[in-house]
Amino acid sequence: MPLRLATLQQPLFAFRRPIRFHCRTMIAAPRQNSSPLLTRRSDRNLPDPYRHRKIWAITFPIFIAVITLSALAIFNYEKSESSVVKSILYALRTSETGRQELGDEIYFRDRFPWIWGEINKMHGKVDVQFAVKGSKGRGMVTFKSFRRSRQGFFRTEEWSLEMEDGRTIQLLDDSAPDALQSTGLKAKP
Repeated sequence: MPLRLATLQQPLFAFRRPIRFHCRTMIAAPRQNSSPLLTRRSDRNLPDPYRHRKIWAITFPIFIAVITLSALAIFNYEKSESSVVKSILYALRTSETGRQELGDEIYFRDRFPWIWGEINKMHGKVDVQFAVKGSKGRGMVTFKSFRRSRQGFFRTEEWSLEMEDGRTIQLLDDSAPDALQSTGLKAKP
């Protein structure tokens, strides 16, 4: 029993030898036109993370700008390919007033159109503006439509065409018959 007490009084981690750090030679990275590196030591030094600070300071803002522009382009493409914008273009092509002012072949003015505004069908708000062109002229279409209640229909507040010379043509005709009349459905106020 006394032997057991004697062993407990000694420190738990008693090092009899001093700790030595071994300096090993580093293996250089393979050079161009040399044989491939088949083994690499696990105890090699890690690269210095602060060595390329200037490169990060230059490239990180460029990276953020590219990501931001890409995100904006993707969101704009989503709006330009939405059913709302395609329906507005179709309605403009079939509108007598629109065809008189713009002519035939009505489409986006630019090759990559920019759709200004918001398309939020979930919350019942469509407010868009985009540039169009035809064989006779160019203009800017503005379309605003809102849904008052959750189960209600969208009600168009504004649908206009602003020509390049500054004239604003109202395409929304209140005297036209209700489009839902032939379906038997009734629009809710």
